[in-house]
Amino acid sequence: MLSEKSRPVIEATLPIIGERISHITPKFYSRLFAAHPELLDGLFSRANQNNGTQQQALAGSIAAFASHLVNNPGTLPEAVLARIAHKHTSLGIVEEQYGIVYEHLFAAIAEDLGDAVTTEVAEAWTEVYWLMADALIKIEKGLYAKQANNKIWTDWKLVSKEEAGTGSITFRFVPADDTPVTVAEPGQFVSVRVALSDGIRQCRQYTLSDSATSTTERVITTKFDEGGEVSPFMHRNLSVGDVIELSNPYGDLTIDTTGAPIVLATAGIGCTPSASALATLAAAGSDRRVLVLHAEATEDAWALKEQMRESVDALPNAELRLWLEDINAKAEDTEATEGYMSLKGLDLPADARLYLCGPLPFMRAVRSQAIDAGIPATHIHYEVFGPDLWLAA
Repeated sequence: MLSEKSRPVIEATLPIIGERISHITPKFYSRLFAAHPELLDGLFSRANQNNGTQQQALAGSIAAFASHLVNNPGTLPEAVLARIAHKHTSLGIVEEQYGIVYEHLFAAIAEDLGDAVTTEVAEAWTEVYWLMADALIKIEKGLYAKQANNKIWTDWKLVSKEEAGTGSITFRFVPADDTPVTVAEPGQFVSVRVALSDGIRQCRQYTLSDSATSTTERVITTKFDEGGEVSPFMHRNLSVGDVIELSNPYGDLTIDTTGAPIVLATAGIGCTPSASALATLAAAGSDRRVLVLHAEATEDAWALKEQMRESVDALPNAELRLWLEDINAKAEDTEATEGYMSLKGLDLPADARLYLCGPLPFMRAVRSQAIDAGIPATHIHYEVFGPDLWLAA
């Protein structure tokens, strides 16, 4: 917990740090990569650096952590820390790197705030940083220990590459060696690391899109136009027989395959965790009640249409509802509602657990509708690959 000495200092300086943190983080990354350019090879995403996503995520996490310490003495924001830790471990972040980050982050704070960073202020924010870092290190060590192997990256061979809706492709990989394979859970993701044309390795995280519990294959479905470098490279350059690196499975948004009814609400390529959960439930012969809600611009763009429909048909208590922005382009045998997804008028299962995945505006809207419909906020789960502080609003 935050010391009594530091708490008033953090409380007094949090507004200015919160206001300036988005200016501090670009200075931090500039210093970090000048001193350690190797971190851009296989760890940090150049695309996220260029579009500001990484800076925003770091700024948001630090400000949110400090705010939690001030407003909730004696506790830590476990959910936020877990989400960060799962992403860190999928990239191979190690304890020693926290010291490197500290050095360059606090140099950037001093550069930006100048004389305002007194010894008292520096000591208080140092305490905040190491409280956060130590909590993450502890969680991450536990996550690494749960894996079936002690490797960050293992080789997997591409055995199938198939179109999956307009602009999306499903990739199936099998192990390329005898490294023990960790059993995943529906909703988890793996990081993919590839060497681009300039020789620099880049990573991206993808949710598993078929039965997650397999130890003989990993299946991911990617959209070409995602604003990064890895998906286009995979679409254009990967061929059947190629070997690339995958991480072990991580992710704290796991979809429970037993228990209360579930509602899976997704949009666009966000259907991947829903498809994985449905395939896992179908393979287990589940009789759980499942309401599947999906939204697309057009039916042709629905990346995992056939897989999801087959899984729903195989489940005795599953129902599928579809929304299309352009309903005129739908196939004749597909029932759909025109427009954006709406929960109004739906018979939502009592005590349902709602899982959301898709663009932020979509999740924000559906989450609000779900709360209005009486689903407790504690029963609503989501995954965001990027800053997600909007959920605190």
